[in-house]
Amino acid sequence: MDIVPMKRPAISEEIPAIAPEQSGVAAQRITIGIVEDDSRIRWGLTTILEEEPDFECVGEFASAEEALVYLPKLKPKVVLMDVNLPGMNGIECVQQLTAQENPPQVIMLTVRQDSEIIFDSLAAGACGYLLKPPTAGQLVNAVRDVFAGGAPMTASIARRVAQSFKKVRVKTPETESLSPREVQVLELLAKGFAYKEVASDLNISYSTVQRHIESIYRKLHVHSRTHAVTKFLGA
Repeated sequence: MDIVPMKRPAISEEIPAIAPEQSGVAAQRITIGIVEDDSRIRWGLTTILEEEPDFECVGEFASAEEALVYLPKLKPKVVLMDVNLPGMNGIECVQQLTAQENPPQVIMLTVRQDSEIIFDSLAAGACGYLLKPPTAGQLVNAVRDVFAGGAPMTASIARRVAQSFKKVRVKTPETESLSPREVQVLELLAKGFAYKEVASDLNISYSTVQRHIESIYRKLHVHSRTHAVTKFLGA
């Protein structure tokens, strides 16, 4: 596979990356997979990410089909996924990846910002959505954020998502089975709060948040925070 070098953005144009000790995330290796059909973009993403001492790019793939063969074996913690791929698209790939046991946290990387693509991606199981080209700082911060339980999004995308939260949520037997506290937790997750931020906002422990999440997943019959939020909102 030929790789064409891509010039990295000037440091002055980047958002400073958050170091592990600053973000509150324990310093542990974050393994990353990249699914992107443009070899120059793959090279650029890998170059930026591997400058972080706790990041490791374990696989780069030009198609969804190839990614679905190897990612389940490599088991990365985070996957960066392009939407427009040859053959199977990125949304379909995410849907299959997140249906597996212990799925990775997926961040979509795309130039597309129409609402249908955004919500199809999130409904498929993606946890974040960044517009191309992200700066080095945005990329690094997004990986750390999603690894810590957050839902990183480009500002314009976050505004579109926030608009959807103003809709009256659909009441179903499943959503009505949630306790008032579980509803509070879900509402904060929908706003992009990380688990630690949910704990701080609700003045409860991190372990209590985790127990609420487990209960929410069980009641809604889902396996990811994004699926839980979209089901809760009827998106």
